[in-house]
Amino acid sequence: MNLLDIFTKTFETKPPAKAEASSHWIKCKSCHSLMYYKEVENQSYVCPKCGFHLRIGVKERLELLADEGTFIEYDSTLEPVDPLSFVDKKPYKKRIEEGFAKTGRKSSVVSGSIKMNDVSAQIVIFDFSFMGGSLGSVEGEKIVRAVNRAIENREGLVILSASGGARMQESTFSLLQMSKTSAALAKLANHNLPYISVLTDPTMGGVSASFATLGDIIIAEPGALIGFAGQRVIEQTIGSALPDGFQRAEFLLEKGSIDMIVNRNELKKTLSDLLTLLKV
Repeated sequence: MNLLDIFTKTFETKPPAKAEASSHWIKCKSCHSLMYYKEVENQSYVCPKCGFHLRIGVKERLELLADEGTFIEYDSTLEPVDPLSFVDKKPYKKRIEEGFAKTGRKSSVVSGSIKMNDVSAQIVIFDFSFMGGSLGSVEGEKIVRAVNRAIENREGLVILSASGGARMQESTFSLLQMSKTSAALAKLANHNLPYISVLTDPTMGGVSASFATLGDIIIAEPGALIGFAGQRVIEQTIGSALPDGFQRAEFLLEKGSIDMIVNRNELKKTLSDLLTLLKV
C-alpha cells in the first residue's frame, strides 16, 4: 500500500503481464482481444491488435534494453527497515516478505550499469509488482547512488518509473526521498550529464511529483497513466467531470508535459540515440 491507495483506486494493482499468461491466453485490457501468450511475448508484451502496452517487470525491461551480458546490478543487498513498526491491514515487515516472495527482491527498484547499442549509462528500473512500485528509503538511496555512479563515470542516467507513489508505511522517511532524489539530480545537472526519465504505466503520486518529471528528456510509453492524485479525487474536488484521456500519456504530450511517446519496441534505440546526442 502507498499514498495513492489513500487517494483513489483508478487502476488495479496486479503482477506483471507475464503472470497473466498462466492460462496461456491473455485478454487485452484495451481492445479485449484474446491472444496466445507466446504471441504477446514476441511482441514485447504489446498487443498486436491495438498496440496496448501491458505492464511488465524488471526482467522483461532488461531483456528489451540491455546489450547481451552488459547489465551489472548494484546495491542489491540494501533492504528496507521498519522504524515506525507500521501496521495497516498487515505489518510492513509482512508486506516486504510478500514482495520478496513475488519478485525475489526486497525493493521496488533495480539499479545498475547498462549498455544500450554500445552506449553506456546508469539505469534505475521500478517494479510495480513490489508494493505497487512505491518509493521508500531504499529506493531513494538506490537512485542517489546511481546518480553518483553516473557522475563518477561521466555517463547519462535513465530512470524507468512504474509507481503508485511514496510508500505510506515509511511516512516522512518516504516523503524525504522526493527531495533527496531531486537534489541528487540537480547535482547531476551541474556536471552537465543527461537524465532521461521514462514514464510507464502507472507513474503517480510522489514519484510523478519529484524525480520522474525532472528529466532533461521525458518519455512516456503509449497509454501510460501519469499524474499525482487520481481522477476520482480530482473530479470530487473540482465538482465536474474531467476530459477523456485525462492523465494519459497522449493527453500530457498534447499539453506539453512530456517530450515524446515511444513504443516499447523502439525505446532502446531512442535512449541510445538521445544519450549519444546529449553526451558532453
